[in-house]
Amino acid sequence: MKPLLDEMFTGLKDHFTILGWEAYTMDDAGLKGAGDMEVARYAEENGLIPVTEDKRKPVEFMRLLGGRYVLVDTPMLVNMIINAVEEKYGDAAQT
Repeated sequence: MKPLLDEMFTGLKDHFTILGWEAYTMDDAGLKGAGDMEVARYAEENGLIPVTEDKRKPVEFMRLLGGRYVLVDTPMLVNMIINAVEEKYGDAAQT
């Protein structure tokens, strides 16, 4: 699995790389400023999984193409933060 990081997640590429993932940014793929359909088709054709906060067209297009995607939304971020705090501090985090 190779993530294609939407422009708002470009800064995370180094983190993925350190963890052993081959991640791509829109710049890497030559897609900076590209339209949603172009991004979806590129991801599908190249076996990439778009990682985006954009709930509109990229995710809709990936669904239509039958491709994979990761939609990062506010509830997901909140749950990740809660899990990290609980893992690090246990029950003390809620006091």
